[in-house]
This record gives sequence, structure tokens and C-alpha cells, in this order.
Amino acid sequence: MSFAALRDVLPVPSTPISIDPTSFVSYVLPPLLSYFVVAILAVTPQTHSLRVALWPLVTLLALRAALSLDLSLGKPELSFLNIDLLLMFSIATRTLEWTLAKEPLKRHIRPANSTPSVVMDALDLAANLRGYGWDWSKGLHVPRETRPLTRTRFVAHAVFSAGLHAFICGTLHRAVQSFSPDAFGTLQGGSIFDDTLPLFIRYLRSTIISTFCAFAIYCVLQMGYDLCIIPAVLILRQDPLQWPPAFDAPWFSTSVSDFWGRRWHQWFRQTFIFVGGYPLSLVFGRVGGIFGGFFASGVFHHMALATLNGQVELWRMLVSFGMMALGVVGERLFLQLSGRKVGGVVGWVWTMTWLILWGNLMIDTWARGGMFGCSSIIDSATPVRVLVERSVMAFDVWLHTF
Repeated sequence: MSFAALRDVLPVPSTPISIDPTSFVSYVLPPLLSYFVVAILAVTPQTHSLRVALWPLVTLLALRAALSLDLSLGKPELSFLNIDLLLMFSIATRTLEWTLAKEPLKRHIRPANSTPSVVMDALDLAANLRGYGWDWSKGLHVPRETRPLTRTRFVAHAVFSAGLHAFICGTLHRAVQSFSPDAFGTLQGGSIFDDTLPLFIRYLRSTIISTFCAFAIYCVLQMGYDLCIIPAVLILRQDPLQWPPAFDAPWFSTSVSDFWGRRWHQWFRQTFIFVGGYPLSLVFGRVGGIFGGFFASGVFHHMALATLNGQVELWRMLVSFGMMALGVVGERLFLQLSGRKVGGVVGWVWTMTWLILWGNLMIDTWARGGMFGCSSIIDSATPVRVLVERSVMAFDVWLHTF
């Protein structure tokens, strides 16, 4: 998908401009401030009409920022940073949901010894993607807390976790690039499926690559969450309980529903339900809601990749996430027919098989878009870089002997 058509309609530069203090104030600050204003109105009674009037302006400001800026600082290898412009998509969709709410949104979990405050509630609403502690996040699974909850030890744990996950992410990213340094290991991208290999070896290789990518994605998201925790708790003095775990050991999932509904991060759960799940559920019931939520996720991930490569094909993400929806619906049908939930060892095998099967297509889409050719200090500074490159290249050479 290309954004050229939107650039022709909106008053934005013909080519994106690099982020700097001036462009930040001109393009980023207006949607952020308007986002916070709508958050204040969302927790304030009798402001529905004002929210309705403001939403088009907020959306236009968000689109203007998303289409005007280049966060890569003019360095192609840092083009993955433009994915952060999806924050503007989140601003547009979240403020729309707040606008449509007839009653003020209510926060029912606050830090110990704190008093209700419209400003603090609005800040939490704006930053709290999952909706933990709010009335609009019904059904949200919150992982069990296992980290120390004293402020100093909680921050120390976050620092260690961020460093550990950064190291693992960098190592895995370097490993993925080493499988194909001249194809999907470049910014031009390429397929993870090597047609010169026999069918079994071809998919064995693509599955290894996809598994490495899945863990790398998990690590970079966990690292980002940990880096947010440090200033929030250390400087802003937030309660550690305001930062529940982001993941719940997704590798232990015993059903596709368990993976996507509980163990994977739930940051955009409400957005996908609102944008895709709820509209389709009105037409096709519960099954439509499931497919709608996953289709919304597919579009979201396609938009993320389109910030890197505007030529990527939408159908690839829609099929990948659509098949995840089919897996969830299949598990519900199994429950209805057998009276038993998918679970246990057999459920784990089923889940990993389904995730890997369609995860191959998902990861291949990222590879074709040039995502794995991007580089940062995380992977370029890993102390095991040379060892990883040599080991993976030798393994890939061995695979090509079949």
C-alpha cells in the first residue's frame, strides 16, 4: 500500500522530512497535545459533544504527522524507526473510541494512597494501551506478577531485563541476516523460502528463520516495555503495580486462543476489537468478531511494514492473521462438538504447528519488505556477532548440500 494518494489530499510535504526539534514541535506535538485534551474530556462528564467536534481535527493532525515525518534521520538502515509513526494511528482510533463513549470512562484501580485526579487519570488513559484498571478493558488477561515490587528492585529488574532481551534480540537478528546476507538480509528484502532447496529442507530452513524472528520480536517488545518502566517508576514515581507483565510465557500456549488472547501482549487488544471485531460481530456474530479483530491486526501490521516498503501486498498479512482467526474458531467448534477445551501436550503441539505454519507467511512478508535488512546498535554491537555469523552461514551451507 502506498501513501502517495493521501499526501496529495492532505497539506503535507511531497517527501517526508527528518525529525528534529523544529519538525517535532510542528508535526508531533499538536496531535500529542490534542490526544491528551481528548483524554481529559473522556474522563470528564458532559463532554460528549465537544469530543465529537474535536475528533476530526485530532485525526487530521495525526495523519499529517504520520505522512510528513521520517524518523530514520536519513539513514536507510534505521528506516524501521518509522514504524513508531503508527502511534498516530493509535491516536486516531483511540480518540474515536473515546468520542463514541456516551459516559465518562472510569478508572477503578489507582496507586495506593493516591486521590482521584482528572489530570492523572487522563495521563494514565493516554498511556495505558491495555486499559489495565479501567472499565473499558473487560476480559483483559493480566499475567501473574513474579517480579519484586519494591521500587528499587523493580527498576533494577527492568534494567537487567532490558539488557538481557536487547542482547538476545541482537543475536537473533544477526542470525536471521546471516541466513541470507544478499537477499532478505538487505534493505531490498527477499523471500525466506529458497526455491533451490528440496521441499522439506526449504520449509525446515524457513521455519528456523521464522522461529528466530518470533523470539526476536518478543525480545524487542519486552525490551521496549522495560525501558518505559525505568523512567515511569524511577522518575515519575509510578507504582510498580501499574506495570503488570507484558507477556505470559507465550511459548507455553496450549491453544491458539491461549496464545493470542492471554499469553502474547495485549497492548492493541481493545483497538482491534473496536476497529474490526465489534463492527463485524454486528453482522456475523461471535465468529465475525473474531475474524474482524484479526483482520484489523493484519491491516495494522501491514501499515507498519508499509512505512518501510510501500510495495508490500496487503493480502499476505490478511491471510496470515485470518488463519489465526480460523484456528481460534476451529478450537471453539471443537469445544462445542466434544465438550473439551483444546489444551495439554496435544494442544501445545497443535498450537505451535499452526503458529509456525502461518507464521512462515507472516515472517516472509516482513522479509520481502526489507525489515530484516535494517540494523541498529542492538545487533551491530552484540559481542557474539562474528561467532553467530560464521555458525549460521556454515549451517546454511550445510543445508544447501541436500
